[in-house]
Amino acid sequence: MTTAGVRATARIEARDDGRGGTSLPVLDGEGPLALRRIRGGGPEARVMLVGAMSGPLGGDRLAVEARVGTGARLRVGSAAATIALPGQAKGEARYAVRLDVAEGGELCWLPEQLISAGGSDLVVSSRIDLAAGARLVFREEQVLGRVGEEPGRLTSRLTVRRDGRALLDQELACGPGAPGGWDGPAVLAGHRALGQLVVVKPEFETDLPAARPLGEYAAITPLAGPAVLVTALAPDALLLRRVLDEALGELT
Repeated sequence: MTTAGVRATARIEARDDGRGGTSLPVLDGEGPLALRRIRGGGPEARVMLVGAMSGPLGGDRLAVEARVGTGARLRVGSAAATIALPGQAKGEARYAVRLDVAEGGELCWLPEQLISAGGSDLVVSSRIDLAAGARLVFREEQVLGRVGEEPGRLTSRLTVRRDGRALLDQELACGPGAPGGWDGPAVLAGHRALGQLVVVKPEFETDLPAARPLGEYAAITPLAGPAVLVTALAPDALLLRRVLDEALGELT
């Protein structure tokens, strides 16, 4: 930790153990990013990201990296919501997620919500690289402000590439200082909880779900590959999770 904020990286590497399971030769967290292996069933390894400190705060630079090898299966969750806070250091905080899944590997990335507290300024970037035969479930949920509070500024970019080609590359900025109209009917329509779900699996090569609405403020959209994107808005985190869970049940 410095006067400019905390620098910390958590690293996970999952490999096929050759016995029908998944080993974790690398499970290394530092600073506020602690990693714990938890019990799971079958061939899947499960890891919990545990926040050991408040944050991210202004000036922090945090990153989580996960690599899933050929034939390995990894599920990553978090013990609680992540809350972006102003902090004492000036400037924005940055939180980077870097995920890599090899041929025949499978990654389920299912953390709890990210909450943008009033006065905070956070830039989140998620970059996912998949081999042609990789499988992915990636969930991202963001809540703008705590109860009775205006949100901080939140900028989020998600990039998904499969076999070197882009499946998805999008960015959204919300809160004070964001481009005008972010809270209007064409973007969030006054909602404070937003989320998305990306599902990639080889079976979609021949049976890709069609685009359709999921209620008034959610939709399934097929991507240019064996992948679909679910986007959803909701008045609160509980309803958002319910919508995304229902969509995930249909898609998996």
